[in-house]
Amino acid sequence: MRLSSPRVPPIDHETLQDEPREILDRSRMNGRTLNIFATLIHHPKLMKRWQVFGNHVLNKSTLPPRDRELLILRIGWLCRAEYEFGQHVVIGKREGLSDEEIERVTRGPDAEGWDPFDATLLRAVDELHGDAFLSEATWKELTARYDTMQLMDAVFTVGQYNLVSMALNTLGVQQDEGYPGFPSR
Repeated sequence: MRLSSPRVPPIDHETLQDEPREILDRSRMNGRTLNIFATLIHHPKLMKRWQVFGNHVLNKSTLPPRDRELLILRIGWLCRAEYEFGQHVVIGKREGLSDEEIERVTRGPDAEGWDPFDATLLRAVDELHGDAFLSEATWKELTARYDTMQLMDAVFTVGQYNLVSMALNTLGVQQDEGYPGFPSR
């Protein structure tokens, strides 16, 4: 974690009133309120609107879930957002990623063992993160498998989780109990 304590501490669910409490109630996962939501509820209108977009990227995207998780894990790694990375280790495993693949995400698209398209996905993240642009070669490789909506969802997935990573890192959102952090090397 970049910060050992939050700059913006999570709000205790029990202290909230009306709309903020309802927003947080709808954000519970497996009956619990995650620190990201308990922090973002400091700005209920922002959180409510952000969740619409975030829900599309995470749950309504045209991308295969495994591909989406590779994109998210890589941008979380590049942004040094341990909170986000840990959350998506759990989701990525649920979507079929192995421990070895998750660790390999940290080594990037040129690490030995990637399927060529998986390497392309990681390269796309690296390019978007580094230059806010996809090279012609990477675009062409993506278009071999993805239609226009999937191409757009890939770009917006990386952008969404880059934004979330910036917020998590800057606000100092701390790991939720039971979630992993970065893999040890």
